[in-house]
Amino acid sequence: MITEPVILASASPRRAELLRQIDVTFEVRPSDIDETPLPGEPPADYVQRMALEKARAVDVPGRVVIGADTSVVLGDQIMGKPENREAGLEMLARLSGRTHRVFSAVAASHQDSTRVALSLSRVRFRVISPAEAVAYWESGEPCDKAGGYAIQGRGAVFVARLCGSYSGVMGLPLCETARLLEEVRHE
Repeated sequence: MITEPVILASASPRRAELLRQIDVTFEVRPSDIDETPLPGEPPADYVQRMALEKARAVDVPGRVVIGADTSVVLGDQIMGKPENREAGLEMLARLSGRTHRVFSAVAASHQDSTRVALSLSRVRFRVISPAEAVAYWESGEPCDKAGGYAIQGRGAVFVARLCGSYSGVMGLPLCETARLLEEVRHE
């Protein structure tokens, strides 16, 4: 039985907000790992590997550690965080009027056991005008977000349709997270 707060291996305020939403008591201890995709690595494999590595990188004996990773994928290309204004505007232009996938993985590590779960969502953007993209970039919101947008913020106005997990698109699929925490609590 787990009684201590879990460890969140992420500095993401969105992940912290989502854990609070489901009444999980936690401490933040960000992991520091190389997040470079392997050559030819499929997006689903990549996010699961990242979530596992993040959970395993933070070693707190006797505590459950949660690692998570989220990637926005257009076609077969993982769209990371925009490096600058030009890259951010290009991402928004590429996503405009199209459907993309969001892979979000969560891993729970406890003692000698690590479990991982994957969420896949499909997000359809309406057409975004160049002026809207510039105004959005200048808001500062997309600067550090995968795919260059935040569904929980102003970026929501671009979402015409979502099929999947809203919390997964935000960065932590709550259904899968709650299930993993329940499983490790009963180990």
